[in-house]
Amino acid sequence: MSEDTAKKPRIHWFARLEHRLHVWRESRARRRGRTASILPFAGYGGTGWVRVLGRVLIVPPRRPNADGEYASVRGWRSFVGIPVGFAKARITIAGHTHEVIADRGGVIDAVLDVDLEAGWQTFTMSVEGQEPVEGTAFIVGDDVDFGILSDVDDTVMVTALPRPFIAAWNSFVVDEHARIPVPGMAVLLDQLKRQHPGAPMIYLSTGAWNVAPTLSRFMHRHLFPYGSMLLTDWGPTHDRWFRSGREHKLRNLRRLAEEFPHVKWLLIGDDGQHDEAIYSEFMIEHPDSVAGVAIRQLSTTEAMLAGGRAATDERPHAAPWVAASDGAGLREKLTDVGILH
Repeated sequence: MSEDTAKKPRIHWFARLEHRLHVWRESRARRRGRTASILPFAGYGGTGWVRVLGRVLIVPPRRPNADGEYASVRGWRSFVGIPVGFAKARITIAGHTHEVIADRGGVIDAVLDVDLEAGWQTFTMSVEGQEPVEGTAFIVGDDVDFGILSDVDDTVMVTALPRPFIAAWNSFVVDEHARIPVPGMAVLLDQLKRQHPGAPMIYLSTGAWNVAPTLSRFMHRHLFPYGSMLLTDWGPTHDRWFRSGREHKLRNLRRLAEEFPHVKWLLIGDDGQHDEAIYSEFMIEHPDSVAGVAIRQLSTTEAMLAGGRAATDERPHAAPWVAASDGAGLREKLTDVGILH
């Protein structure tokens, strides 16, 4: 065995199987005349750069009913799109066109060198000669020193995600209009954004990119502030069965700390998963990047569905740490510690 072969990472067999399935489904869809399209996700950036996010998919057409209206969307429809691995996409931003390559799951996650003004900016994305679609990214100004980062599941939306059966039910079966917001959270996040108009709003979740459109519609419908979304791609990696949600969150938190060293983040999560432990670890590593932590405490029923509450480790005290059962309680406690006023 050569040295190069010995150093080459071994790809998990399930990952190879998943890739072959996607290739087969893509070939079958193309024989039927379907083409790929690009679905942009809200990104973010800073001075001289922007992180562009999106996904290349072959999506089955939705058919209207007899009245010309589209039926309510159930979760499983978000997962029937066929990811187009290693697709080449064209991104035109600030008068310049860049070519980027999607990953094995069709996800585009690229950092481009570009100078944009602070605030929400638009650009276009296209693939395979299709009509360009508009993407957005929030550019953080150099004078911004506060940011808001929130978990999604059981923090802004009641899902009881950790329990596999409930997760599958919420992800694949439940009509998106039946999803329930956590009381008071939209008001809390909106007040934070109004108090800090230049602050980035980032939703960090272990949910799959497949549900990003559903989450965006949910947040718009329930008046949550628009923000960048950092999700993950379900399924196997090169060396394990499934991606680690904890690693996904910590990796993105560390990345944000490096990208925006001048920003202190208010970290919002719940006590039913690993948010407390993740935020504690991040606070120890980057004490100057945390403005505070706000934890939504699950009800007894929610905690039971979620498989119990997270173990309460000793928390660092580099920044205020508050907890309450809903957005109104968190607003009151964040006011008490001076983060809200």
